[in-house]
Amino acid sequence: MNDPVIGKHDRTTMKIVLFGAGGQVGSEVRALCGAPHTLVALARHECDLARPGAAGTVLARERPDVVINAAAYTAVDLAESEPVAARRVNAEAVGEIAAAVQRIDGFLVHYSTDYVFDGTKPGRYVEDDVCAPQSVYGSTKREGEEAIAAAGCRALVLRTSWVHGRSGGNFVRTILRLAGDRDTLSVVDDQFGAPTSAGLIAAVTMRAVERLGGRHVSSPPILHLSARGETSWWGLARFILDEAIQRGARLRLHPDKVVPVTTAEYPVSARRPANSRLETGRLERTLGYTLPPWQDGVRETVVALLSTAHRG
Repeated sequence: MNDPVIGKHDRTTMKIVLFGAGGQVGSEVRALCGAPHTLVALARHECDLARPGAAGTVLARERPDVVINAAAYTAVDLAESEPVAARRVNAEAVGEIAAAVQRIDGFLVHYSTDYVFDGTKPGRYVEDDVCAPQSVYGSTKREGEEAIAAAGCRALVLRTSWVHGRSGGNFVRTILRLAGDRDTLSVVDDQFGAPTSAGLIAAVTMRAVERLGGRHVSSPPILHLSARGETSWWGLARFILDEAIQRGARLRLHPDKVVPVTTAEYPVSARRPANSRLETGRLERTLGYTLPPWQDGVRETVVALLSTAHRG
């Protein structure tokens, strides 16, 4: 895949429809997407992508310049027993959105995942690498990517990894919760990736909208988005606890009591990629955006969650 081809675009204001506005990434996009743009932000109760035709009806009515789809079925393990529900939201609804965007000549930003890869590559995954998802979640997200390509609309797919943020369920929140009542904790230490904050994803999204919205992007329109660096889930857990303790959090669990285990020792329903490292050079060149180290985003999430807990 070549880098996106950018043409002239002189509009400074755009009408944007955001699906999944109440979710982890959607809430951050909503916070950033203000004037001069007009935003139509739709949470799940306002437009449920599990309902066929819901998104198409909204887009036919609103006729936005840009559509940002932050809605997804993200319950990775539950998807193994609910493949129909996962496929409906992650693939079929995405196809409906892409077809509607094509009809109104809009521009679509959609989020995908490192789970489209099998995780066996020794180095970082680039956008051109062969996809081989190992779970229902990964397969349905890949189907969503393919549906966008088949629709032929102007679009950008941002593949990301290990998402965390101030809202919703995520690994950072889980570790802080467990640290309040556990003396020890076992965490997988043979899966590697880059924790990526929802705030960073939102910032890059708006950069992409302003630079590429209304312009032609080469096909397949995929860029990898993750923070710089890498760690394991075990390393991430220790970092979270260290940061929390430095900020005065009273935790029962000490970082030294986080025990590293293998994937085989921690069985779950869905297979996870051992290697979730994504090469992001193409995104940085295309958008002129230097991605920060993963530690910055995790630190911000820890501070935000501790602040919320203190207020509560």
